[in-house]
Amino acid sequence: MLDQDLIVALGDELYHALQSRTPVTPLTSRLDLTVEEAYRISLQFLKRREALGEQVIGKKIGVTSKAVQDMLNVHQPDFGFLTDRMQVANGSAVSLREQPMIQPRAEGEIAFILAADLIGPGVTADDVLAATESVTCCFEIVDSRIQDWKIAIQDTVADNASCGVFVLGEQRVDPRSLDLASVELNMQLNGQPAGHGFGSAVQGHPCEAVAWLANTLGRLGIPLRRGEVILSGALAPLVPVGPGDHIEMTISGLGAASLRFID
Repeated sequence: MLDQDLIVALGDELYHALQSRTPVTPLTSRLDLTVEEAYRISLQFLKRREALGEQVIGKKIGVTSKAVQDMLNVHQPDFGFLTDRMQVANGSAVSLREQPMIQPRAEGEIAFILAADLIGPGVTADDVLAATESVTCCFEIVDSRIQDWKIAIQDTVADNASCGVFVLGEQRVDPRSLDLASVELNMQLNGQPAGHGFGSAVQGHPCEAVAWLANTLGRLGIPLRRGEVILSGALAPLVPVGPGDHIEMTISGLGAASLRFID
């Protein structure tokens, strides 16, 4: 069992890695970490960001699809916190220095905007649908503060589920007006096809992924709040991006989003 001083030190180490854009060696190569201890580290990481004025505006689910699990060799979902500093405007240019990011990868997702609180355990996919105000397409630009993306589940959990920045599309859609499992994602990087998938890639249905999140957080005493943005997980494999890249996506029925990247 890690003592609190070590929890704080590891959370601070990840925070400094973010600020300096200098990755750290995997925590699991140095310590025998449990997932619960990793979440405690992530809360310290978040605490450092909140101390500088960042505010939590939502949560994200990571590693939900088989394609991403196989890519990262991590075979269970995780979660992280979204802050206002992480959100960027649709169509904008993202500076990898100002944000800052080290080894970013883009993933196309469905974002949920909640109209009511969801407090687990016991939340179902139907409960998620009833509590959702709208859905939209979303790019999450994931980034790992762990060197070379050499992560076990405990590493990515401690690292705020490898969250970098995110952008929401401009279209808002009633989730009851379409079958979220059947919507189709198409991504392009610099004008070339870069990814394709369906809503069903996310645990069979995106609402199932959000229900998992509500129930997992509920056991930790953390609710999903009305007005929060919930990112439900990637529909296709992650796409590495860097300065000079332009990435675009459409999700059928949910609109489009795009970002450019500069140094």
